[in-house]
Amino acid sequence: MNKKDLAAEIIRISGGSPEKCMRCGKCTGACPAFDDMEVHPHQFATMIREGRVEELAAKKGLYNCMSCFACSERCPRSVEPARLIEAVRVYALRQSGGNHLAADDVPGLLDEALPQQAITSALRKYAK
Repeated sequence: MNKKDLAAEIIRISGGSPEKCMRCGKCTGACPAFDDMEVHPHQFATMIREGRVEELAAKKGLYNCMSCFACSERCPRSVEPARLIEAVRVYALRQSGGNHLAADDVPGLLDEALPQQAITSALRKYAK
């Protein structure tokens, strides 16, 4: 898949709108993981727009995003940086190999202390 098609796929998966980003930095200012990320939310939107998805997928800081959606809440243009980051995470995980979690594995993972949303999210991320 070429860079343009890959960027379009990330946008489709996420429902985000990186083309709306005006680089105001409000998303980055709200990010509690700012210090731990090599690429900040507003830079993320720009890099996707430029088709630099593979570069983003290789960043270790990609997994430091807390998925708190503070960036999306602060964005005045509904860019949805958290959804873009999540879509690139899913892409990176799927590129790393086959399925890591099957639906049949879920019952064994259930725990009263673990939110069911975590299991659902893991299944979505680790299954093709």
